[in-house]
Amino acid sequence: MTYKPYTVVAVPFPFTDSPRTKKRPAVVLSSEDHQSKTSHITLLMVTTAKHSRWFDDHSIIDVTVAGLHAPSIIRQKIFTIDIRLIIKKIGMLHSKDQREINNILRKHILDSCTAHC
Repeated sequence: MTYKPYTVVAVPFPFTDSPRTKKRPAVVLSSEDHQSKTSHITLLMVTTAKHSRWFDDHSIIDVTVAGLHAPSIIRQKIFTIDIRLIIKKIGMLHSKDQREINNILRKHILDSCTAHC
C-alpha cells in the first residue's frame, strides 16, 4: 500500500535521543512512486507542542480534515521509515496547509541548498 503526499498517517514516531517510539500522526512527503519502489516513506512530524515552539512550525488550519482531535502543528522534523510501520491513514491536509508546507520546505531545504550547493 502507498499513500498520497499530504496524507496524515499514524506511525511509531522515533525519538532522537532514545530508542523508544510513540504513536503519533505524521504527514507523508514522499511520492507514491518512491514508496512503491523503495518500501520506505518520508514523513513530517505532527505534534500538539503544548510546551515548545520551533522556528517554522505550522499550525494546521483544518484539524478535522486532517483527522486530528486537537489543535496541532507540523514541525520540521523529517524522517524516513519502512512503509510497513504505518499503522493507519488518519486524514489529509487541507489544500491551504499543503501550500504552506511546500513554502516552509522550500525555505528549509531547497533555498539553503541552492545557496550552498
